[in-house]
Amino acid sequence: MRKRGRAEGGRGLAGRGAGAGRLAGPAEAVRKRAPLRAAGWRRCRPGCGAMRGGCRLFPLLLLALLRGLCYGREPAPGAVTCGSVLKLLNTRHSVRLHSHEVKYGSGSGQQSVTGVEASDDANSYWRIRGKSDGSCQRGTPVKCGQAVRLTHVNTGKNLHTHHFPSPLSNNQEVSAFGDDGEGDDLDIWIVQCSGTYWEREDAVRFKHVGTEVFLSITGEQYGHPIRGQREVHGMPTANHHNYWKAMEGVFIKPSTDPAKHDEL
Repeated sequence: MRKRGRAEGGRGLAGRGAGAGRLAGPAEAVRKRAPLRAAGWRRCRPGCGAMRGGCRLFPLLLLALLRGLCYGREPAPGAVTCGSVLKLLNTRHSVRLHSHEVKYGSGSGQQSVTGVEASDDANSYWRIRGKSDGSCQRGTPVKCGQAVRLTHVNTGKNLHTHHFPSPLSNNQEVSAFGDDGEGDDLDIWIVQCSGTYWEREDAVRFKHVGTEVFLSITGEQYGHPIRGQREVHGMPTANHHNYWKAMEGVFIKPSTDPAKHDEL
């Protein structure tokens, strides 16, 4: 017997009944395709079009593969929003932006800001706020180019810089300043990113509005009493030392009820 024809939906096997288990010949395969076509079925062909045609007899494993090709990769987790509390990782040096109740021994004498390697340090959380009250509603995605304040959660002071030299690299000192989230105009930073919004998966820069420096780390390490922590400072040029990425945190989702929007 010549093994040539295949019945649609049976992968070369004849239908059930007395002839079950034998191979279908060319004439019999044609007869079996006719009722299937009349019922709206069609032969599967490779590609996403087979899925759209509703070909139910396509092998499930290949169907799953084609679904991935048609729909692409999973979407990004979303934008960073106003009111979110998060940690920021310097992508070059793999340390998180940090502060604590330790003051600089030189320069301004304000609360120091450093970089730490530990991912579970509670003193590395910062709240995203607008440059003024009412300018950044809770849950609103932060746009690229938007002015923000970063408030240290545990001490209530804002990320700040000014014309003092940093203690190790002699760049511009970065400190934490203010009380209960209220400081001055030198607490404002512009989020620089390439799209429309600050996406959690993207590396971004923070450019200081008042002095035009970038929030940076170049690797200098402190000794006692904060041994091993890295100096954070401002640099006048954009480079690979001033990229930051959102990491652990609580990201506020937009509210559908305007009455529930808190102004920061």
